[in-house]
Amino acid sequence: MSVSACTGGGAPPPGSSPSESQSPAASTTPSATPTPTAAYKPADASGRAQNVPVPVLPEAAKAETKEGLEAFARYWYSLLNYSYETGDLSGINSISGPSCALCGKVFPGIQKWNAEGRWIVGATVTVHAVQSRFVKTPNGDFQVAIQSQQAAGSLKNADGTEAQVVSESAMLGDLMVARYEGGRWAVQNVDRLGG
Repeated sequence: MSVSACTGGGAPPPGSSPSESQSPAASTTPSATPTPTAAYKPADASGRAQNVPVPVLPEAAKAETKEGLEAFARYWYSLLNYSYETGDLSGINSISGPSCALCGKVFPGIQKWNAEGRWIVGATVTVHAVQSRFVKTPNGDFQVAIQSQQAAGSLKNADGTEAQVVSESAMLGDLMVARYEGGRWAVQNVDRLGG
């Protein structure tokens, strides 16, 4: 005669622990129902981007290594794209120093075109290559070369009319200077090479 697992009472079968002999209902912990996440919608002619995912610092970018510095540089550009779509510069400002030349050139335009109902369509940056020799300068900085390209896009007025067309860029070269302090990377400067 065989005994099924559904029978209650009695000792657990030989070789099993008491928890294995419990019924599935007794050992299952109810889980919370996940909250539905609103879908990301890029900006288009009818309105600004919605539910833009906030970039997350990759684990690799937390290390004071060549790989960590290169991952951090890619993360910086993902925050730049987030800023283009949302107008929120808080993330990129928190890891960029006041002497950042590219920040001073680009951030005011991002603020302007994401204020008073205006928005930016496209114009995000694709990073094609990131490379560092990982040699510390006398003042403790490291340099990273970034090859990128800005996509075509447009700047929209609050009424939806097009204020300006952004043409796709040629391949761009940037030089990032970063420093590792207090267990994290921070940008000291980013500037366009040859421009």
